[in-house]
Amino acid sequence: MDQIKRFNTVSDYNAFNNTETLHPLVSVIDLSKADPRQASNMYFGLYAIFLKQVDCGNLRYGRNTYDYQEGTLVFIGAGQHVNVENTGETYQPIGHVIVFHPDLILGTDLGRRIHEYSFFGYQSNEALHLSERERKLVLECFSKIEYELEHSIDKHSKQLIVSNIELLLDYCTRFYDRQFLTRGNVHEGLMEKFEKLLNEYFNSDRPTVIGLPSVAYCADELNLSANYFGDLVKKETGKTAQEYLQSKIIDIAKERIFDKNKTVSQIAYDMGFKYPQHFSRLFKQRVGYSPVEFRSAN
Repeated sequence: MDQIKRFNTVSDYNAFNNTETLHPLVSVIDLSKADPRQASNMYFGLYAIFLKQVDCGNLRYGRNTYDYQEGTLVFIGAGQHVNVENTGETYQPIGHVIVFHPDLILGTDLGRRIHEYSFFGYQSNEALHLSERERKLVLECFSKIEYELEHSIDKHSKQLIVSNIELLLDYCTRFYDRQFLTRGNVHEGLMEKFEKLLNEYFNSDRPTVIGLPSVAYCADELNLSANYFGDLVKKETGKTAQEYLQSKIIDIAKERIFDKNKTVSQIAYDMGFKYPQHFSRLFKQRVGYSPVEFRSAN
Protein backbone atom coordinates (compact mmCIF):
# COMPACT_ATOMS: atom_id res chain seq x y z
CA MET A 1 0.00 0.00 0.00
CA ASP A 2 1.18 3.53 -0.78
CA GLN A 3 2.54 5.51 2.11
CA ILE A 4 -0.13 7.81 3.50
CA LYS A 5 0.30 11.48 2.67
CA ARG A 6 -1.01 13.52 5.60
CA PHE A 7 -2.42 17.00 5.18
CA ASN A 8 -3.00 18.44 8.61
CA THR A 9 -2.46 22.06 7.63
CA VAL A 10 -3.37 24.19 4.65
CA SER A 11 0.32 24.84 3.95
CA ASP A 12 0.90 21.05 3.75
CA TYR A 13 -1.68 20.72 1.00
CA ASN A 14 -0.53 23.88 -0.77
CA ALA A 15 3.02 22.55 -0.93
CA PHE A 16 1.74 19.27 -2.40
CA ASN A 17 0.05 21.25 -5.18
CA ASN A 18 2.78 23.85 -5.82
CA THR A 19 0.58 26.64 -4.46
CA GLU A 20 1.62 29.64 -2.37
CA THR A 21 0.05 29.88 1.09
CA LEU A 22 -1.82 33.18 1.30
CA HIS A 23 -3.78 32.37 4.45
CA PRO A 24 -2.87 29.79 7.11
CA LEU A 25 -6.40 28.38 7.38
CA VAL A 26 -7.88 28.43 3.87
CA SER A 27 -6.77 28.11 0.26
CA VAL A 28 -8.18 27.95 -3.26
CA ILE A 29 -5.99 25.77 -5.46
CA ASP A 30 -5.74 25.44 -9.23
CA LEU A 31 -4.90 21.75 -9.62
CA SER A 32 -3.38 22.28 -13.07
CA LYS A 33 -0.34 23.76 -11.28
CA ALA A 34 0.25 20.51 -9.38
CA ASP A 35 2.82 17.98 -10.50
CA PRO A 36 1.59 14.97 -12.50
CA ARG A 37 0.85 12.16 -10.09
CA GLN A 38 -0.13 8.55 -9.67
CA ALA A 39 -2.25 6.88 -7.01
CA SER A 40 -2.12 8.59 -3.64
CA ASN A 41 -3.29 7.40 -0.25
CA MET A 42 -4.17 10.57 1.65
CA TYR A 43 -5.39 11.68 5.07
CA PHE A 44 -7.11 15.05 5.39
CA GLY A 45 -7.17 17.01 8.63
CA LEU A 46 -8.97 19.65 6.57
CA TYR A 47 -12.29 20.14 4.85
CA ALA A 48 -11.92 19.95 1.07
CA ILE A 49 -14.29 20.64 -1.82
CA PHE A 50 -13.03 19.41 -5.20
CA LEU A 51 -14.40 20.60 -8.52
CA LYS A 52 -13.04 18.07 -11.01
CA GLN A 53 -13.18 19.09 -14.63
CA VAL A 54 -11.61 16.17 -16.49
CA ASP A 55 -11.32 12.42 -16.18
CA CYS A 56 -8.36 11.86 -13.86
CA GLY A 57 -8.55 8.46 -12.26
CA ASN A 58 -10.90 6.84 -9.79
CA LEU A 59 -11.48 8.01 -6.25
CA ARG A 60 -11.93 5.24 -3.69
CA TYR A 61 -13.63 5.39 -0.33
CA GLY A 62 -13.52 1.97 1.32
CA ARG A 63 -14.89 -0.64 -1.09
CA ASN A 64 -16.44 1.79 -3.57
CA THR A 65 -14.96 3.74 -6.47
CA TYR A 66 -16.25 6.58 -8.55
CA ASP A 67 -15.13 7.41 -12.09
CA TYR A 68 -14.81 11.20 -12.31
CA GLN A 69 -16.97 13.05 -14.80
CA GLU A 70 -16.63 16.66 -15.91
CA GLY A 71 -18.26 19.08 -13.48
CA THR A 72 -18.20 16.79 -10.46
CA LEU A 73 -17.98 18.00 -6.87
CA VAL A 74 -16.49 15.73 -4.22
CA PHE A 75 -16.54 16.66 -0.54
CA ILE A 76 -14.03 15.46 2.04
CA GLY A 77 -14.53 16.06 5.75
CA ALA A 78 -11.78 16.66 8.25
CA GLY A 79 -10.43 13.33 9.51
CA GLN A 80 -11.14 11.28 6.39
CA HIS A 81 -8.84 8.98 4.41
CA VAL A 82 -9.00 9.03 0.60
CA ASN A 83 -7.28 6.91 -2.01
CA VAL A 84 -7.03 8.09 -5.62
CA GLU A 85 -6.56 5.22 -8.07
CA ASN A 86 -5.85 5.01 -11.77
CA THR A 87 -4.38 2.56 -14.27
CA GLY A 88 -0.84 3.11 -13.02
CA GLU A 89 -0.01 5.89 -15.44
CA THR A 90 0.69 9.42 -14.30
CA TYR A 91 -1.94 12.05 -15.00
CA GLN A 92 -2.24 15.80 -14.70
CA PRO A 93 -5.10 16.77 -12.38
CA ILE A 94 -7.21 19.65 -13.70
CA GLY A 95 -9.81 21.44 -11.67
CA HIS A 96 -10.03 23.47 -8.50
CA VAL A 97 -10.22 22.72 -4.80
CA ILE A 98 -10.90 24.80 -1.74
CA VAL A 99 -9.47 23.53 1.53
CA PHE A 100 -10.08 25.04 4.93
CA HIS A 101 -8.97 24.12 8.43
CA PRO A 102 -11.63 23.46 11.10
CA ASP A 103 -10.13 26.33 13.11
CA LEU A 104 -11.27 28.78 10.42
CA ILE A 105 -14.94 28.28 11.31
CA LEU A 106 -14.63 28.05 15.10
CA GLY A 107 -17.12 30.37 16.77
CA THR A 108 -18.98 31.12 13.52
CA ASP A 109 -22.47 30.20 12.35
CA LEU A 110 -20.86 27.85 9.81
CA GLY A 111 -18.91 26.16 12.58
CA ARG A 112 -22.18 25.48 14.40
CA ARG A 113 -23.88 24.28 11.20
CA ILE A 114 -21.11 22.30 9.54
CA HIS A 115 -22.55 18.98 10.72
CA GLU A 116 -25.76 19.77 8.82
CA TYR A 117 -23.94 19.43 5.50
CA SER A 118 -24.19 15.67 5.44
CA PHE A 119 -22.51 15.40 2.01
CA PHE A 120 -19.12 15.67 3.74
CA GLY A 121 -19.85 12.10 4.85
CA TYR A 122 -20.88 10.76 1.44
CA GLN A 123 -18.87 8.14 -0.38
CA SER A 124 -17.15 9.17 -3.59
CA ASN A 125 -19.67 7.26 -5.72
CA GLU A 126 -22.30 9.62 -4.27
CA ALA A 127 -20.56 12.74 -5.63
CA LEU A 128 -22.49 15.78 -6.81
CA HIS A 129 -22.87 16.09 -10.60
CA LEU A 130 -23.29 19.66 -11.79
CA SER A 131 -25.03 21.26 -14.73
CA GLU A 132 -23.04 23.89 -16.61
CA ARG A 133 -24.95 26.68 -14.86
CA GLU A 134 -24.33 25.14 -11.45
CA ARG A 135 -20.63 24.73 -12.25
CA LYS A 136 -20.39 28.44 -13.04
CA LEU A 137 -22.01 29.31 -9.71
CA VAL A 138 -19.50 27.13 -7.87
CA LEU A 139 -16.61 28.78 -9.71
CA GLU A 140 -17.98 32.20 -8.80
CA CYS A 141 -17.93 31.25 -5.12
CA PHE A 142 -14.37 29.96 -5.49
CA SER A 143 -13.41 33.21 -7.24
CA LYS A 144 -14.82 35.41 -4.45
CA ILE A 145 -12.87 33.49 -1.81
CA GLU A 146 -9.74 33.68 -3.94
CA TYR A 147 -10.24 37.44 -4.31
CA GLU A 148 -10.23 37.83 -0.52
CA LEU A 149 -7.09 35.71 -0.18
CA GLU A 150 -5.19 37.78 -2.73
CA HIS A 151 -5.75 40.96 -0.73
CA SER A 152 -4.22 41.89 2.59
CA ILE A 153 -5.92 40.24 5.54
CA ASP A 154 -8.00 42.75 7.52
CA LYS A 155 -10.76 42.61 10.12
CA HIS A 156 -13.34 41.79 7.43
CA SER A 157 -11.44 38.94 5.76
CA LYS A 158 -12.55 36.04 7.94
CA GLN A 159 -16.23 36.99 7.89
CA LEU A 160 -16.26 37.39 4.11
CA ILE A 161 -14.35 34.15 3.48
CA VAL A 162 -16.48 32.09 5.85
CA SER A 163 -19.70 33.64 4.49
CA ASN A 164 -18.73 32.70 0.94
CA ILE A 165 -17.88 29.13 1.99
CA GLU A 166 -21.27 28.92 3.69
CA LEU A 167 -22.95 30.30 0.56
CA LEU A 168 -21.19 27.67 -1.54
CA LEU A 169 -22.32 24.88 0.79
CA ASP A 170 -25.90 26.15 0.78
CA TYR A 171 -25.88 26.12 -3.03
CA CYS A 172 -24.54 22.56 -2.90
CA THR A 173 -27.42 21.56 -0.64
CA ARG A 174 -29.83 22.85 -3.28
CA PHE A 175 -27.93 21.05 -6.04
CA TYR A 176 -28.09 17.76 -4.12
CA ASP A 177 -31.85 18.15 -3.67
CA ARG A 178 -32.08 18.56 -7.44
CA GLN A 179 -29.87 15.54 -8.00
CA PHE A 180 -32.08 13.32 -5.82
CA LEU A 181 -34.99 14.25 -8.11
CA THR A 182 -33.24 14.06 -11.48
CA ARG A 183 -31.41 10.85 -10.65
CA GLY A 184 -34.44 9.16 -9.15
CA ASN A 185 -34.08 6.20 -11.50
CA VAL A 186 -30.68 5.45 -9.97
CA HIS A 187 -32.31 5.07 -6.56
CA GLU A 188 -35.53 3.50 -7.80
CA GLY A 189 -36.60 0.69 -5.55
CA LEU A 190 -34.46 1.83 -2.61
CA MET A 191 -37.33 1.70 -0.13
CA GLU A 192 -38.42 -1.71 -1.43
CA LYS A 193 -34.87 -2.97 -0.94
CA PHE A 194 -34.81 -1.42 2.53
CA GLU A 195 -38.09 -3.15 3.42
CA LYS A 196 -36.85 -6.48 2.08
CA LEU A 197 -33.60 -6.11 4.01
CA LEU A 198 -35.45 -5.51 7.28
CA ASN A 199 -37.94 -8.34 6.70
CA GLU A 200 -35.13 -10.80 6.01
CA TYR A 201 -33.19 -9.52 8.99
CA PHE A 202 -36.03 -10.04 11.47
CA ASN A 203 -36.92 -13.43 9.98
CA SER A 204 -33.39 -14.67 10.66
CA ASP A 205 -31.36 -15.24 13.84
CA ARG A 206 -29.40 -12.03 13.31
CA PRO A 207 -31.38 -9.99 15.88
CA THR A 208 -30.43 -12.39 18.67
CA VAL A 209 -26.83 -12.61 17.43
CA ILE A 210 -26.16 -9.02 16.32
CA GLY A 211 -28.95 -7.03 17.97
CA LEU A 212 -31.15 -4.37 16.46
CA PRO A 213 -30.13 -3.23 12.96
CA SER A 214 -28.66 0.28 12.86
CA VAL A 215 -28.98 2.87 10.11
CA ALA A 216 -25.27 2.40 9.39
CA TYR A 217 -25.75 -1.39 9.05
CA CYS A 218 -28.67 -0.96 6.61
CA ALA A 219 -26.80 1.62 4.56
CA ASP A 220 -23.77 -0.64 4.31
CA GLU A 221 -25.92 -3.57 3.17
CA LEU A 222 -27.36 -1.31 0.45
CA ASN A 223 -23.85 -0.12 -0.56
CA LEU A 224 -24.48 3.47 0.49
CA SER A 225 -22.92 5.74 3.07
CA ALA A 226 -25.05 6.35 6.16
CA ASN A 227 -25.44 10.06 5.37
CA TYR A 228 -26.47 9.56 1.74
CA PHE A 229 -28.85 6.76 2.72
CA GLY A 230 -30.37 8.97 5.41
CA ASP A 231 -30.88 11.84 2.98
CA LEU A 232 -32.51 9.55 0.41
CA VAL A 233 -34.92 8.10 2.98
CA LYS A 234 -35.80 11.62 4.13
CA LYS A 235 -36.56 12.68 0.55
CA GLU A 236 -38.68 9.58 -0.07
CA THR A 237 -40.65 9.39 3.20
CA GLY A 238 -40.28 12.69 5.04
CA LYS A 239 -38.86 10.71 7.98
CA THR A 240 -35.28 10.30 9.09
CA ALA A 241 -33.80 6.87 8.48
CA GLN A 242 -33.81 6.27 12.24
CA GLU A 243 -37.50 7.20 12.51
CA TYR A 244 -38.37 4.95 9.58
CA LEU A 245 -36.35 2.11 11.07
CA GLN A 246 -38.07 2.48 14.43
CA SER A 247 -41.49 2.50 12.73
CA LYS A 248 -40.66 -0.77 11.01
CA ILE A 249 -39.47 -2.30 14.28
CA ILE A 250 -42.73 -1.29 15.97
CA ASP A 251 -44.82 -2.71 13.10
CA ILE A 252 -43.07 -6.06 13.46
CA ALA A 253 -43.42 -5.92 17.24
CA LYS A 254 -47.18 -5.32 16.94
CA GLU A 255 -47.55 -8.55 14.97
CA ARG A 256 -45.44 -10.56 17.38
CA ILE A 257 -47.20 -9.31 20.49
CA PHE A 258 -50.23 -11.41 19.53
CA ASP A 259 -48.19 -14.58 20.03
CA LYS A 260 -49.45 -15.42 23.51
CA ASN A 261 -46.95 -18.27 23.77
CA LYS A 262 -44.22 -15.69 24.32
CA THR A 263 -43.81 -13.09 27.00
CA VAL A 264 -43.12 -9.47 26.12
CA SER A 265 -39.55 -9.97 27.35
CA GLN A 266 -39.05 -12.94 25.01
CA ILE A 267 -40.36 -10.92 22.09
CA ALA A 268 -38.00 -8.07 22.97
CA TYR A 269 -34.99 -10.41 23.08
CA ASP A 270 -36.02 -12.12 19.82
CA MET A 271 -36.14 -8.74 18.09
CA GLY A 272 -32.66 -7.81 19.25
CA PHE A 273 -33.35 -5.58 22.25
CA LYS A 274 -30.71 -5.98 24.91
CA TYR A 275 -33.10 -4.98 27.67
CA PRO A 276 -36.89 -5.56 27.59
CA GLN A 277 -37.53 -2.24 29.32
CA HIS A 278 -35.96 -0.45 26.35
CA PHE A 279 -38.42 -2.23 24.07
CA SER A 280 -41.36 -1.31 26.30
CA ARG A 281 -40.28 2.32 26.48
CA LEU A 282 -39.90 2.66 22.70
CA PHE A 283 -43.20 0.86 22.08
CA LYS A 284 -45.11 3.16 24.40
CA GLN A 285 -43.48 6.25 22.88
CA ARG A 286 -44.51 5.21 19.38
CA VAL A 287 -47.88 3.53 20.03
CA GLY A 288 -49.18 5.23 23.16
CA TYR A 289 -49.61 1.94 25.01
CA SER A 290 -47.16 -0.38 26.67
CA PRO A 291 -46.78 -3.79 24.95
CA VAL A 292 -48.85 -5.46 27.68
CA GLU A 293 -51.62 -2.85 27.41
CA PHE A 294 -51.60 -3.17 23.61
CA ARG A 295 -51.93 -6.96 23.84
CA SER A 296 -54.81 -6.71 26.32
CA ALA A 297 -56.65 -4.01 24.35
CA ASN A 298 -56.52 -6.07 21.17
